[in-house]
Amino acid sequence: MSDDVVITGYGVLTAFGFGADAVRSGVFGGGDRFRPIERFDTARFRTDRAAVYSGDGVPGVTISPLETPAQAPVLRACVVAALEMAGHDGSGAPLLLGSAGDRRADPSFWQTPGTEPPLDSLPGQLAHRIGADLGLGTPRLAYVNACIASTTAIITGAQLVRGGHARAAVCAGVHMVSADIFAKFDSGQAMSTDGAVRPFSLGRTGLLHGDGAAALVLESAASAAQRGATVLGRLTGWGMAADGHHVVRPHPDGAGLAAAARAALRMAGREPSSVDYVNAHGTGTAFNDSAETRGLREVFGPGVTVSSTKSTTGHLLEATGAVEAVITLLALADGVLPPTMGYLEPDPECDVDCVPNASRVANIRVAVSLNAAFGGANAALVLERAS
Repeated sequence: MSDDVVITGYGVLTAFGFGADAVRSGVFGGGDRFRPIERFDTARFRTDRAAVYSGDGVPGVTISPLETPAQAPVLRACVVAALEMAGHDGSGAPLLLGSAGDRRADPSFWQTPGTEPPLDSLPGQLAHRIGADLGLGTPRLAYVNACIASTTAIITGAQLVRGGHARAAVCAGVHMVSADIFAKFDSGQAMSTDGAVRPFSLGRTGLLHGDGAAALVLESAASAAQRGATVLGRLTGWGMAADGHHVVRPHPDGAGLAAAARAALRMAGREPSSVDYVNAHGTGTAFNDSAETRGLREVFGPGVTVSSTKSTTGHLLEATGAVEAVITLLALADGVLPPTMGYLEPDPECDVDCVPNASRVANIRVAVSLNAAFGGANAALVLERAS
């Protein structure tokens, strides 16, 4: 291991808009962007709502409310913003991406014999073409392991930097709400039936999807110092664990999340008692939230403060880890905990302080961001304030 890993830039999109100010006003302000979907027909689904973005707030991109947006231009805008913030030209920096690919072409591919999907529909091509277009280095890799995909990208980039294989890495994730993925979650009856996401609350009925993308520039501390770059935060630990409990249900005791969190804390050299805040996976489903609570209490005890920002952004699937890492960075920098919105009343199985319904001022120095995925995959990041 050659050096500490720091974060020197990011770009982010949520349903609230592009950039950090949109996150501050929307996520930290407790906004609600769950709206009826116009970009595809929802008549056959149990719900018609998601947190979707439309408008011209993304540099170089106009997103129509009536069309599923292409992933490539949104992702490119986030990478460009991250590099500009970092003051880095991207040369030599690998691009690691979490994405299931651009889903817009899927219906025509399956319905029209002989058609070929455009290259941008393939996750690996998204990484390769954006990396080549912006003059980034190699490897250019895409991860498709569902809701820990962009967390995996961040962990891979951190390993490359800390191991001395790259001075900097660009790690990103993207998901734009699409009909086919929406249909799969709807058929599994995972979606909220009351138009809101209520993590850790009694009366929660499920998750809702959201548009999201983010890119982060990870860099060695030595490289950042040499360039005179501003350090926005430090990535001091990471961990992954697979519990293999069930194809879609989490381990009932949150064993995988707990193992990932412990591994990340060991790498960071931190005791659980030193963690001031956890950005929880918090999907708002009955199975996830109770299982995650047990895992949180197993690692951190009863006193840890958590919140779920999916209550405002929606579930961002492959983009989740990257966007929530940016949110956690802002919490550390601003000294404000994002709220868990939609909270109705306590659930005895979710007895954690989840910052219900309003943000909270707090002096936090160490935070953990947790993500979980189908198949028992789990990941954790330890993020620390820059100074």
